[in-house]
Amino acid sequence: MLKNTASTFSITILLLFLSVHLVFGQDSLEVKSSPVDKKKLTRAIVTETVLYSGLISGLGLVWYKDSERVPFHLYRDGKGYLQMDKMGHAYGAYVESYLCYEWLRSAGVSKKKSLLFGGTMGIVMQTPIEVFDGIYENWGFSWSDMAANTAGSFLLMGQEVLFDRQYLQYKFSFQRSEFADQSNGQLGDTQLESLFFDYNGHSYWLSTNVSNFIKNDRVPAWLNIAFGYSADGMFGEFENRASWGGVPIPETERTRQFLLSPDIDWTKIPTNSKLLKDLFKALNFIKVPAPAIEVNSQGKFRGYWVYF
Repeated sequence: MLKNTASTFSITILLLFLSVHLVFGQDSLEVKSSPVDKKKLTRAIVTETVLYSGLISGLGLVWYKDSERVPFHLYRDGKGYLQMDKMGHAYGAYVESYLCYEWLRSAGVSKKKSLLFGGTMGIVMQTPIEVFDGIYENWGFSWSDMAANTAGSFLLMGQEVLFDRQYLQYKFSFQRSEFADQSNGQLGDTQLESLFFDYNGHSYWLSTNVSNFIKNDRVPAWLNIAFGYSADGMFGEFENRASWGGVPIPETERTRQFLLSPDIDWTKIPTNSKLLKDLFKALNFIKVPAPAIEVNSQGKFRGYWVYF
């Protein structure tokens, strides 16, 4: 089910680029209590609608063009790719919910209504993709994908309700893996293709500020600690393929990786530059390359001078 996560990333990446100007531009995160800025609210709704409609239309032209319509059916993929694609679904839903929530808040909409109509958008935006899967051959509606989408949106909403802020920031990092070069194109031939198809290169992080645990003026306000999950050795959804395109693929062991690494909360870096402030807010969805410690499902420890 590579398509699901690829489409999730397409929506997420485009929203991230848009966020620099539409969400974070013009002091948009200074929440207004009243009245509602109807001009800004209209711009947010129209932009979101046009963007999403275009992406959904593109799915029909690209992803499903070689598949036949079939009766609605389910697909059980909860154990696929060691749950890496589920982490991607949750990340996409988290980012989408966050940006839509902040769009509404920046327009002066109340917190309650912003959570209801913006915080749930990760679920709303991903559900049609799952429905489309259910009516096309070679795909299928996945309840585990829906659960991951829901978890991503609820991570945003729950923290706003409980803490009035994002105590845990959900982040993503990527580096094309060594397995992509051994896959004969199965995992992508370029960096961009591998971003969508090489789950071995994906890592997902929950990042929190060190000041939440250590109250010390000597600790930089921007310093975070991140807990990550990744996996490698994967040349197939449930088990590794022996070959791809007639070319043998090396035998590997599918391995889960649990990571610990320092990180940066870009929004805590002081600057007088409006451009940098906007850029820092967008960068906060990405885990920075940094030293890391890994313990994996084989019981092995490993250290990295720089982990991407």
